[in-house]
Amino acid sequence: MRYALPLLVGGVLLGFWEAYVAISGIAKFVLPAPSAIGLALWDDAAALADASWVTLRITAFAFFWAMVSGIGMAILFTRSRAVEMALYPYVVTLQVTPVVAIAPLILIWVGFENVETAMVIIAWIVAFFPVLTNSVQGLRSVDAQLHDLLTLSRANGWQRLIYLELPAALPSILTGAKISGGLALIGAVVAEFVAGSGASTGLAWRILEAGNRLEVASMFAALFLLSVLGVALFYALSLLEWLALRRWHESFQR
Repeated sequence: MRYALPLLVGGVLLGFWEAYVAISGIAKFVLPAPSAIGLALWDDAAALADASWVTLRITAFAFFWAMVSGIGMAILFTRSRAVEMALYPYVVTLQVTPVVAIAPLILIWVGFENVETAMVIIAWIVAFFPVLTNSVQGLRSVDAQLHDLLTLSRANGWQRLIYLELPAALPSILTGAKISGGLALIGAVVAEFVAGSGASTGLAWRILEAGNRLEVASMFAALFLLSVLGVALFYALSLLEWLALRRWHESFQR
């Protein structure tokens, strides 16, 4: 029932969509029928698969570096209040600055011969902040009595971090990872849009290319694959969260 109901609702909506397009006679370059989108998926399967791989690769690299840098900086912030006060305003400034505004600068600085590196940096900027904030919160939410216990055991700073703080912060870190995964995909799409013609072959560029040709069914096909990638990332990270935390709390045992 948990999975059947959403599939049923989706099937009904697609049926209404197909019927509306057929009855209204709306132009296919305005709103194609689901059957036309499915045909576009079939006809352009090879090109869309290659584009999906490009977008997924950029997303994966950005997500990886967001996790590494976010957790690393969170550890640094929780170890030194002075470092946090010095750097946190700049981290917030980077986060609240629209990435579309700074993406062209990044492309220029990195160079169009290294456009994929520039796109990874752009996507990393979008994905970095949730990992940092959730990791900091998790590291600082450790029970004080557990810290007292390690003090009695004469544990050093690294032992506290490895055996207490990181395991205790794992739920918060994984929550940040789930948010960051979707944002990394969004950042990759923004980066591909900014990169422009000849520089990117991902799904976002396929959407632009199809739009310029008024091939709206192909646009919907690429958009559908972007949605599939996003959902797959979310559920993959949700599975990782469940595997890591299922013995911690009853809410993860279902």
